[in-house]
Amino acid sequence: MPRIVVDVMPKPEILDPQGKAIVGALPRLGFTSFSSVRQGKRFELMVDGEVTEDILAQARDAAETLLSNPVIEDVVNVEVIEA
Repeated sequence: MPRIVVDVMPKPEILDPQGKAIVGALPRLGFTSFSSVRQGKRFELMVDGEVTEDILAQARDAAETLLSNPVIEDVVNVEVIEA
């Protein structure tokens, strides 16, 4: 069963308190190579049957109108993952 994966990230100009908390915790856990973290969201939309261009367009529309808040977030990826 194919999946459509949608990744949403905060816009660059939006503060990311969760990312700041993560980047602050990393060195305490021994991970010292990372200077910045941005936390986003991932959605997996399951599709019965073949993913057509129409279904992919619907997923992009849903990503822009429902899965993300366009004021503060960007949809950075919409891709099909075959099972």
